[in-house]
Amino acid sequence: MIVLKSRRTPLAVLAGVSALAVLTACDSKGDTAAAGAAGGPIRVEATDTACAVSASTANAGNVTFEITNKGTKVTEFYLYAEGDRIMGEVENIAPGLNRRLIVEVADAGKYQATCKPGMAGNGIRSDFTITGGAAKQTNASALKAAATKSYADYISNNTAALEEETAKFVDAVKAKKVDEAKAGYARTRVYYERIEPVAEKFGDLDPLIDAREADLEPGQKFTGFHRLEKDLWKTGLQADSGAIADKLLVDVKDLVGKAKALQLTPLDLANGAKGLMDEVATGKITGEEEAFSHTDLFDFQANLDGSKGAINSLRPVLQEKDATLVSTLDKEFANVQALLDKQRAGDGFKFYNELSPDQIKEFASAVDALSEPLSKVAEVVAR
Repeated sequence: MIVLKSRRTPLAVLAGVSALAVLTACDSKGDTAAAGAAGGPIRVEATDTACAVSASTANAGNVTFEITNKGTKVTEFYLYAEGDRIMGEVENIAPGLNRRLIVEVADAGKYQATCKPGMAGNGIRSDFTITGGAAKQTNASALKAAATKSYADYISNNTAALEEETAKFVDAVKAKKVDEAKAGYARTRVYYERIEPVAEKFGDLDPLIDAREADLEPGQKFTGFHRLEKDLWKTGLQADSGAIADKLLVDVKDLVGKAKALQLTPLDLANGAKGLMDEVATGKITGEEEAFSHTDLFDFQANLDGSKGAINSLRPVLQEKDATLVSTLDKEFANVQALLDKQRAGDGFKFYNELSPDQIKEFASAVDALSEPLSKVAEVVAR
């Protein structure tokens, strides 16, 4: 089995709310007993079994959390809104480390402060209340605009993480640290798989970064993640592996720059959510995507996260137009997630070739059940 600390929940910001996450190292000082109400920092003490939040309420506006990891596992901290929409998040908080999260929350309501020891599962949650604030948007055009802004924030956060993790992965490949590179491979690809519909909008960049060997056209050079996957797991590092790694980082940086300028529509979100699950149905279910590493379940999780991220951004629009569809989507997302959770190994997943035919069939049925309501989202959004 493979154990990687990789899973992150998608960053889907509450529609009608501007969310800003500022992540910096910080000192935990001062009295935080009444910090939320006073607008000061709220202290979070995270361990492997607890998530102690020093205040349970805060005024609308900028809310600051100072998180200290006193456990033995790498952890994450999230502020969730209704439907597990993420207002802000801090990931990869190593034992003994402090991090600060500043979240702009404009709407009053019920939220949840959550620590995730091991960066997996639903986390340790506590209720958190925002008071005051602006009335929620109800105008359809405003809701759609907020949805695209929310998803743009999601893309921005994932592309930034993709560039950062790719740089680490490339450094490991070039230093010929094979075990380190293998451990970073699936963790890095998570961020790409979440935003693949966006990557596909940039012509040749997607095949340069993500082409599988079996899909190469005659004369097309094998580059990107999957070429390095083959080098690491099958052939051993080659004379040009370092150059392939350097080119991968260049292409990822190009993708990140182009993604910043991309203008998306609500229909792009709807079609992207469906497209990500189609990726699962056509690649991950077959085991063809990660033919050498067999880390397909990490990609599967990332595709599910990305699809759910798009739907969460559209949630207020969908809720207004077809609440029944929202309930169905939530149910089917949960069903697929439950199957993935059964295949966890530590903080990661089993190798795909360890699954039985019956388990693969069960996954395929669940993906089909989710794809059906996802196919209706674009029509609802277009009304």
